[in-house]
Amino acid sequence: MRLLVIDTALGACTAAVFQDDRPLAVRFEPMTKGHQERLGGLVRDVAAEADGGFEALDRIGVTVGPGSFTGLRVGLAFAQGLGAALDRPVVGISTLAALAASLDDGDGPVAALIDARRGQVYARLFEEGSPLGPDEALTLDVAAARIAALPKATAQPVRLVGGGASVLCEAFPDLAAGAVDPRAAPSPEALARLTLAADPAACPPRPLYLRAPDATPPSRLPGQPRQPVA
Repeated sequence: MRLLVIDTALGACTAAVFQDDRPLAVRFEPMTKGHQERLGGLVRDVAAEADGGFEALDRIGVTVGPGSFTGLRVGLAFAQGLGAALDRPVVGISTLAALAASLDDGDGPVAALIDARRGQVYARLFEEGSPLGPDEALTLDVAAARIAALPKATAQPVRLVGGGASVLCEAFPDLAAGAVDPRAAPSPEALARLTLAADPAACPPRPLYLRAPDATPPSRLPGQPRQPVA
């Protein structure tokens, strides 16, 4: 199966074409802003480099969050538009699942962590590659407690992966006893494996928001007078 994978939810802009799990063309550019300007060109380049163009694609995978509110919508809108134009299925991939799958192997416990700011991380725990619960927004204290409890059952140190790993280890240095991989975004290879394994019916390309946005709607329309202070 020929796959196009897209990720703009975190600290990189990724577009890659795979034949099953074999990479044909990969673009991975670290960035925190500017995904919208770069994504179209990267997708064009990988489709051309992989031969066969867009028509050769069988499935599109895109990260749905948690992550940047603006960034993940850039990738989702692009993937859904391209899927509709090509009449190809589009599957949604959790960024936390993709971060965990980016490690070299699935042995032992893994905590995938994204810095959610405001004293929180987006987190999901895994054991032997299987999730132990849903994606969640947790305070640093709660996340650390859950991670600290895992080795009691597994007798293996928990590996931490994702940008939230550094934040949590800074607050709780004992957690750094296991391997720490503070990568800013999932690997293209992990995205391809999850896209290939996904059931399109069970993995819709819908944004996964674990917290309300920081922005608030305006209290008045343009041109309207301000309300007098009571």
